[in-house]
Amino acid sequence: MENKETGPLRPASPKEGRLQPTLLLATLSAAFGSAFQYGYNIAVVNTPHKVLKAFYNETYFERHGAPMDEKVTLLLWACTVSMFPLGGLLGSLVVGLLVDKCGRKGTLLMNNVFAIVPAILMGVSKVAKAWELIIFSRVVLGVCAGISYSALPMYLGELAPKNLRGTLGTMTEVFVIVGVFLAQIFSLQAILGNPTGWPVLLAITGIPALLQLLSLPFFPESPRYTLIQRRDEETARQALRALRGRTNVDDEIEEMRLEAQAEQAEGQLSVLNLFTFRPLRWQLISIIVLMAGQQLSGINAINYYADTIYASAGVQAGHSQYVTVGAGVVNIVMTVISALTVELLGRRCLLLAGYGVCGSACLGLTLVLLFQVRTTPGPLGIICVFTYIAGHSIGPSPVPSVVRTEIFLQSSRPAAFMVDGAVHWLTNFIIGFVFPSIQALIGAYSFLIFAGICLLTAVYVYLVIPETKGKTFVEINQIFAKRNGVEMTEKKEEKTEVTPHGPLTPARETAF
Repeated sequence: MENKETGPLRPASPKEGRLQPTLLLATLSAAFGSAFQYGYNIAVVNTPHKVLKAFYNETYFERHGAPMDEKVTLLLWACTVSMFPLGGLLGSLVVGLLVDKCGRKGTLLMNNVFAIVPAILMGVSKVAKAWELIIFSRVVLGVCAGISYSALPMYLGELAPKNLRGTLGTMTEVFVIVGVFLAQIFSLQAILGNPTGWPVLLAITGIPALLQLLSLPFFPESPRYTLIQRRDEETARQALRALRGRTNVDDEIEEMRLEAQAEQAEGQLSVLNLFTFRPLRWQLISIIVLMAGQQLSGINAINYYADTIYASAGVQAGHSQYVTVGAGVVNIVMTVISALTVELLGRRCLLLAGYGVCGSACLGLTLVLLFQVRTTPGPLGIICVFTYIAGHSIGPSPVPSVVRTEIFLQSSRPAAFMVDGAVHWLTNFIIGFVFPSIQALIGAYSFLIFAGICLLTAVYVYLVIPETKGKTFVEINQIFAKRNGVEMTEKKEEKTEVTPHGPLTPARETAF
């Protein structure tokens, strides 16, 4: 029967997947409507910070008849910047429950509420003369970013065939960078980064969310979630056929059954279980190190406070916004290169190369700031910052999104992503809130801290993280099982006799 239905859709090799239109469009819809929010809202308040501070002062003066104290202004601005990652931390704590109860796609769709509502509030904040709306909206947008930053790579990683999992996994970071870049463009004073255009600048974040609400419902839910957690094999088959462009998807269905069998004894792990579960010890440590290293290596110190860093490097105030846009171009180009080469060079290679470049650039920037000559600080400082961004974009930024999906099985993935997200956003918040004080205290030496963190993270990657390119989720967990000192039971030929309603019994669920 299926042979007659195949027609021009010839079954592909079980080990090779192709980027079919359905898979491509689902990736674009999910990534643009979710990861974009994160990137856009990281950078959108950077360039027009003087305009927004002026609005805070004007509003305060109208209310109290006196100008705002400079310390109060700095405190409110620190809150404006740091409330976003704090909201991200809150979002990361609920994402595990949402992806299990609502599905991966369902979570992304529901999450758009947390983008559209604050977009409206920020758009009317000037008319309402309420800077409080901006700070509150930054928290809500952070919740949106926190949910999407965990749910999106989970969704894309489970949609992709294993030979494209790395490329699609990096799409999270690609669209984060697209969001950063567009925010930098729109924030130029000649466009929207001025006293009249900033409400529109802040409200733009609702447009990708609206587009996702209109497009994503037409694409399938994660087949892995549908089969393993919903135990609906027929719907999973239909989704795989649409995503792969072929009718014979038995190889992937069988792989999912194997995964379900391998983890049935574990049940659905909670966060607390995860911290005490020996077979996942090194996987858990690895995502904590990768996420902490990604943020504490300093990338968002540059995103949040780029103008301040460029000024300390000798760049004139009027030129810093254009330097920021140039940095965005470097960011996009190198992230796209990473997406195109991650399946060729592997995850470990890109991580090690990226941290090596970042650490060297931080050392170079420290020397430039310490020994700068008045006639040449700008170009040297810019070169160091651009080199750092290039290094981070090739490895530390995009690759952890791939690895964190690959090193956990279905039952432990939601809990792992909650831990992963909490570490990501907590360290993001720490950098955003603490970096200005550290820079004021020790100046150029602050970048030596970032260099040291780059070195330590690279050493951990070299010693612990295996190459996951081209391996199934079960094979990757077998590699970690040896390091964890446990044995994974392997199913023999009887696995082919599994029926969709037989051994795929409901997994035990435990409380958070």
